[in-house]
Amino acid sequence: MAQTVAQPTANTPAVPATLPLKAIAPWAVFFGILMLVLLYFVGAEQGATSVVSGEDVHEWVHDARHLLGFPCH
Repeated sequence: MAQTVAQPTANTPAVPATLPLKAIAPWAVFFGILMLVLLYFVGAEQGATSVVSGEDVHEWVHDARHLLGFPCH
């Protein structure tokens, strides 16, 4: 069985070698804030700094606390 390979033509657009920082920065900030919020809920959402009352959030992230090395009891 013969296979042919398509050769690029002169009309094929060039792919940029690097992404501009302006394209990456908003996503980096978004994911950075998301990670900080997640870290708060896993690591500090209990006691005096609690945003949500009760033990619900603590129970939802209990195993993640132990996995990341946060003491909880």
